Amino acid sequence: MRLALISDIHGNDIALERVIASIDSDGSDGIVCLGDVAGTGPQPGAALERMRAIGAPVVMGNVDSYMLYPESVGSPGNEMAARFWDIDEWCVEQLPETSRSYMARFEATVDVDLGDGISALCYHGSPKSFDDPVLPTTPDDQLADFLDGHGHAIFAGGHTHFAMVRRIGAAFVVNPGSVGLAYDRTQPADEIRFAPWAEYALITARRARCVGPILKWKLAPVFRSQLPFQIEGAQSHSPSTLMISRLLRRPSNSV
Repeated sequence: MRLALISDIHGNDIALERVIASIDSDGSDGIVCLGDVAGTGPQPGAALERMRAIGAPVVMGNVDSYMLYPESVGSPGNEMAARFWDIDEWCVEQLPETSRSYMARFEATVDVDLGDGISALCYHGSPKSFDDPVLPTTPDDQLADFLDGHGHAIFAGGHTHFAMVRRIGAAFVVNPGSVGLAYDRTQPADEIRFAPWAEYALITARRARCVGPILKWKLAPVFRSQLPFQIEGAQSHSPSTLMISRLLRRPSNSV
């Protein structure tokens, strides 16, 4: 079985459209979305409608939950957090009740049978919480605690926007990266830039001696010429303006 993993769309329907077209071209037996579909982006409603039309299972992300239950969010801890929460409030205002009802049906985890005795557990941050960050540098004992109680061959999560694969015992831990807000730099946080591509992963499961699942990461280019319409009529604090300004602050010789 070949499974496509997408995550962290963040209201970027242009990127989602490119990724779905690329997945259709690659061929897959199913898609799972690892959460954060609508928030922090210029097209929250369109991204939700596209996911609903696809009919794929969707995991509840931290931003999905914050949009549904804003009272659960504490005061922003810094200026950047305050700016992003302002953006997410704008996103919530764009959604009709039907879209919010659809988001409320997102699941905490999704279990996928890949055949041949291989199963995948899909979540946003970790199986315990959508806020848990799983990184290449997460200590093994902390990662083992995040995954405790689950015996899957593949663990798939998003949240960090950094594509990765690592081993924990006999299992693989996978992050497909971000569809809508892929990073092209790491820390410090104020130097992060959003890249003009969309990321996703394909898993082909098979069981053979010394051979595990085949993992492939894919990039779907999202060129700048496709983006300007997003800022039409946007308020100065809107997600459209934020996303475009971050994207276009890249060096002139970048993609």
